Amino acid sequence: MYALIATGLLAAFVGFAGSFAVVLQGLAAVGASPAQAASGLMALCVAKGLAGIVLSLRYRMPISAAWSTPGAALLVTTGAIEGGFAAVTGAFLLTAVLLVLAGLWRPLGRWVSAIPPAIANAMLAGILLALCLAPAHAVAEAPIAALSIIAVWAVTARINRLLAVPMAVLVTLVLIAVTVSLPQGWAMSAWPALVATRPTLTIPAVIGIALPLFIVTMASQNIPGMAVLNVNGYRPAPGPLFTATGLFSLAAAPFGAHAVNLAAVTAALFAGPDAHPDPTKRWIAALVGGVTYIVLGLSAGFAAGFVSAAPPVLIQAVAGLALLGSFSSALLAALSDVEDREAATVTFLVAGSGLAFFGVGAAFWSLLAGLALRELRKRRIALRRG
Repeated sequence: MYALIATGLLAAFVGFAGSFAVVLQGLAAVGASPAQAASGLMALCVAKGLAGIVLSLRYRMPISAAWSTPGAALLVTTGAIEGGFAAVTGAFLLTAVLLVLAGLWRPLGRWVSAIPPAIANAMLAGILLALCLAPAHAVAEAPIAALSIIAVWAVTARINRLLAVPMAVLVTLVLIAVTVSLPQGWAMSAWPALVATRPTLTIPAVIGIALPLFIVTMASQNIPGMAVLNVNGYRPAPGPLFTATGLFSLAAAPFGAHAVNLAAVTAALFAGPDAHPDPTKRWIAALVGGVTYIVLGLSAGFAAGFVSAAPPVLIQAVAGLALLGSFSSALLAALSDVEDREAATVTFLVAGSGLAFFGVGAAFWSLLAGLALRELRKRRIALRRG
């Protein structure tokens, strides 16, 4: 039992500390105020905690939920859109509806799966590129602080890779506390509060945020999350899990939560043999993790206030370190297929360019460009054979 509780606590801490900065950066980038960003972080923690509790109790399997870290990175690269945060909230709601439908209506899930893995991973790698370059920019702007953070991350990674980013976050917080003059009384106003935003729906928000966020969440979180469960001997039906996480996303979206989905990285901790030798008892670790996420959600206001007062370059550097693993995996998967390499390269470059047309961000255009180039190549080959 001790091992199960320890695993649940560790996995939840890693899941929160490893990427909360990315979430706050993403929400701020699309126009959320500090209060709205804190609300979104808290709503995400509560939603994914409750989802983990409900699903692990329902199925007696170590099924855990997470926020969409690649989705948060998408928000960073998208930036402000027409309609402000109200339109962004509307896009979050639409994404949640699509996640629910992916579980209820199989053709939608098959449509996402039909996107060539090379193209989907290239889009993800392009989305993550700017943030993954942030540590290098931080070294140029604040060399001593940035190199200290990177050094701690690199040394810790040699010992325990899962703790590398949390340790980098800890060092960043210490550096900020020592070197930055925080506003007087900021901690007193850090008690979390849910802030609802009345949603609106605009075409740029639908095309630039909702659709790419849905695709990224399905391709980089839900589908890998199912794969982790399967590898560890658990085979729940995917449809009900997608629907459940979509419903929790729907409940949390009005409060600034972008997406809740199946856990992928931390799922390996909950579902793996290190949690407990007996596979039938590992669901307890996921249950403990869910409770811990809810407790950590109470620190959302504190985290948001601290981050908003900190130099952005340091927060971006930590976010970049947190995403390096996802970036390298996505880039490797994107370029491993020789036949789709050219289309994947174009997808990656367009997604990483940050360009926007008609108020729609680069993620959508990268997917369009990659799929179009891939189709042209297929037709050219078909003509040659004909």
